[in-house]
Amino acid sequence: MLEVRDLDVHYRNIQAIYGVSLDILDRELVVVLGANGAGKSTLLKTISGVNIPTRGTILLQGEKVAGMAPSEMVKKGICHCPEGRKIFPRMTVLKNISLGAYTRKDKKGVREDIRQMMELFPILKDRQSQMAGSLSGGEQQMLAIARALMGRPKLLLMDEPSIGLGPILVSRVAQYIQNINREGVTILLVEQNARMALSIGHRCYILERGRVNLQGTVQEMLLRPEVVEAYLGN
Repeated sequence: MLEVRDLDVHYRNIQAIYGVSLDILDRELVVVLGANGAGKSTLLKTISGVNIPTRGTILLQGEKVAGMAPSEMVKKGICHCPEGRKIFPRMTVLKNISLGAYTRKDKKGVREDIRQMMELFPILKDRQSQMAGSLSGGEQQMLAIARALMGRPKLLLMDEPSIGLGPILVSRVAQYIQNINREGVTILLVEQNARMALSIGHRCYILERGRVNLQGTVQEMLLRPEVVEAYLGN
């Protein structure tokens, strides 16, 4: 599905990503862990076209996509659910969801997908006429996920979907992510909540100071004492 090879990313004179390579297979749920400043969000922004790499290759189903504009990435099937949700607070819930389909021309399909989003997240159906800024944190996260899914992604990039949420909502969001993956959407998940992420992921990459430090299956990671100590606390 996705191949990233020898990726370097700079912010002006500061290098944030050093030679990162990773692979994501079709229908996988791949987790990226790392401390603050490790380069996790930069990696997602580069894959989705927000950042332009200074070196390296990004292939989506064999096609080179590195350097394409974000709108082109969406058309190719890469949708980004950013950190902090980034909803439009002064627009209605329905309008926010509809904006996720801004590159699509199939009006009938868009209407059907909106209906499906309302079924997937019933609370959004109840709130569809409200301003998005009036939603709770958990509801805003559901809205951000629904908006991203409206692009019909082949690959869904998710950046810290559990941030700021209480334990019950974290569990609910994890279940939504797992269900979306089971429906056939490939997911690359960046997450500070390692316990949640490792409970639903298939494979894991750990970034340290912009470099891939460890990689393997979730089961392999859970057997590494240094991973358990650093990310799970015991």
